[in-house]
Amino acid sequence: MPHCPYCGTKVKEDELFCIKCGKALPKDIKSRIGPQKNVNKYWLIPVGVMLLTTIAIGTYYLFLQSHTTQAKTLYKQGEEHILDGDYDTAQEAFENALDYKGSFSQATIALSFLKKASQVDAKVEEALQLSDKKSFQEALRLIQEAEQDISDFNGTGVTELINKIMQTRHEIQISQLHDIMEGSPSIDDLKILLWEAESINNEEAAKIAENIRSKIVDFTFTRASEQLNHNHFSDALILVEDGLKYAPNSEKLQSLKTTIEKEKVAFETTQQERIEQAINTATEEQQLNETNALEVTSLQVETDDENNIVVKGEVESVATVPINSILVEYTILTKEETELLSNEVYVFPDKLYPNESGKFEFTHYDIDNDGNDYRVEVDKMKWYVE
Repeated sequence: MPHCPYCGTKVKEDELFCIKCGKALPKDIKSRIGPQKNVNKYWLIPVGVMLLTTIAIGTYYLFLQSHTTQAKTLYKQGEEHILDGDYDTAQEAFENALDYKGSFSQATIALSFLKKASQVDAKVEEALQLSDKKSFQEALRLIQEAEQDISDFNGTGVTELINKIMQTRHEIQISQLHDIMEGSPSIDDLKILLWEAESINNEEAAKIAENIRSKIVDFTFTRASEQLNHNHFSDALILVEDGLKYAPNSEKLQSLKTTIEKEKVAFETTQQERIEQAINTATEEQQLNETNALEVTSLQVETDDENNIVVKGEVESVATVPINSILVEYTILTKEETELLSNEVYVFPDKLYPNESGKFEFTHYDIDNDGNDYRVEVDKMKWYVE
């Protein structure tokens, strides 16, 4: 019900005069409100603005969250494509992630890595081609550059690429080792090659290292035995100890070292005492031990892969006491029964107990082997009785 604008008394909508104050009522009395019920509606404006602002901010936040989630999903897909080696698809995924979130730093770094990864793949491929052409140093230089190109990156994809680089480096190094080995390297070169082969964590490299180690042992044994046969004990020991640095578990060299040391002591006590000891043997058993303590059970001469003549044999002790420092003197004959050479070699192990067997082996590097058939005869065997 409207009110009189003058005294505030309630009036009917169809009345022309206020019944209290008698004043004429305005024609638009229906839209008027008396002074006691006059309400201010302007406070609704800031409330409405605040509500609209909140809705707008919330909507924008949800929009950003949706784009961030999509960007992260695309980034994850890009990482998976990198692991599969599909760099083109990975690049597309990272670029789409940046479209959703322009400030996505991880995607930017990933794109930078992809660029480097493509360069690394190209260098690895070029290095393999250079290796095929035996340009090993240039190939290894490219591999080192490739490794440096991604040194500032990390992550699973980087690890996979580093593993690929390392595998390629090992392949090139092994190819280089095979190439050098085909050229009959010197003993000094073999020692360097052994170190290089052992530095490669690879089954094939381990086989190459074992082959090199075997060659070092054979060469050392032959040269040290030559020095020992000339009573050059110090020189022989130097050679053996140097060889043991590269093959510390070699029974062949360990046994030769023991033999050299004992021979040195025996040589210093005078050879006459050893002769008198043999002459003064009184019993039949001593006679056996001193003169017939050994039987040759195996004897052969052959040619190795490098066309060197190799003499191999085996002896068995028939003595009743341990014998040591066993020296075998042999002669190599041609098929015409002409003497090619004579030589001495020590049996290993150094000490043989009754009924035990020992072996001897000697490689002749300095003989011009013309492919003739040879045979070997044992001329004499010498040993010491404990």
